[in-house]
Amino acid sequence: MKAFLVLENGDIYEGISFGYEVEGVGEVVFNTSISGYQEILTDPSYCKQIVTLTYPMIGNYGICPEDMESDKIQVTGLIVKEYVPIPSNFRSKETLSEFLIRHKVPAIQGIDTRKLTLFIRNKGAPNGGIFFGEKYSDEFLEKVRAFKGIKGLGLAHEVTTQERYDFGTKEGKKFKLAVYDYGVKRNILRKLDEVGFAVSVFPAKYPVEKILAEDFHAYFLSNGPGDPEPLDYAIESTKKLMETKKPIFGICLGHQIMGLAMGKKTTKLKFGHRGGNQPVINLKTKKVEITAQNHGFAVVEENSPETSHLNLNDFTNEGIKVFDKPFMSVQYHPESSPGPHDAEYLFQEFFNLVESFYK
Repeated sequence: MKAFLVLENGDIYEGISFGYEVEGVGEVVFNTSISGYQEILTDPSYCKQIVTLTYPMIGNYGICPEDMESDKIQVTGLIVKEYVPIPSNFRSKETLSEFLIRHKVPAIQGIDTRKLTLFIRNKGAPNGGIFFGEKYSDEFLEKVRAFKGIKGLGLAHEVTTQERYDFGTKEGKKFKLAVYDYGVKRNILRKLDEVGFAVSVFPAKYPVEKILAEDFHAYFLSNGPGDPEPLDYAIESTKKLMETKKPIFGICLGHQIMGLAMGKKTTKLKFGHRGGNQPVINLKTKKVEITAQNHGFAVVEENSPETSHLNLNDFTNEGIKVFDKPFMSVQYHPESSPGPHDAEYLFQEFFNLVESFYK
């Protein structure tokens, strides 16, 4: 069926549907990763966003159940230049189109993604929508303009787990780790389990007093979607966790929440950082890491001694390290999925921090 991508400024892109034919409205963003579309689609951090993939041919390796980052597709919609309907991959269990239809998510192909990406880079990430029909309707633009946008929108409660659960194995594990789930990716939990933590995952609004009563050795603040500033419950919980002076590690949204709990400010980026090729410098080691990223907000950089990492494209804050307390966080995704493995050391670094804290 004929499909239309409509932006809030009135721009119209005509293409063809290859997903579920239901309207979808959200913030239109782009991701520069060459592969990893399944991980991107199932990353809860993309809630309320329509993702444009800049790589021109998408779908060539199908869908593999082992590569899911959550239980479902989290994006509002998908935009590609060319969909590949016949995957070539022995691990594939279904096509990308079948996957999208099964999860009732719209997708459009035949779009000039280079033109769209340049627009987003120049003008900023717009609100937009994917619509279907034989011809364009002015109602499409009205629905797009009715969407208030991501700024000021707290979304962690929409993607978090509904109940507590344990991940991995507790056998032989030395330290108990409590994870606040604001939209956590499975590969983050895998990495925490692999380095040696007994991982317990809690809903975003789980009472912090109950977590403190269990006497965990350390705490983790996960990634997630939306604006961090409206998440008063998460900021207050983090402040109370910090009062224990036990080790804390935050990633992405968790990094922003930690920054706000410390009295810092956050800001919405023009078009965000999304992809597997973002250069970041570790200010302690002076080494440059090529990192995987997915965020539209950032902690405001104020040349603070607590800043541990900087983005080398726009010099935004990419990490916090509190030198007199065992608190650390990064804006990017050290678990990759998809992306480079340069920053995987951070999980071991956090485990070492916890180990040294209890010596």
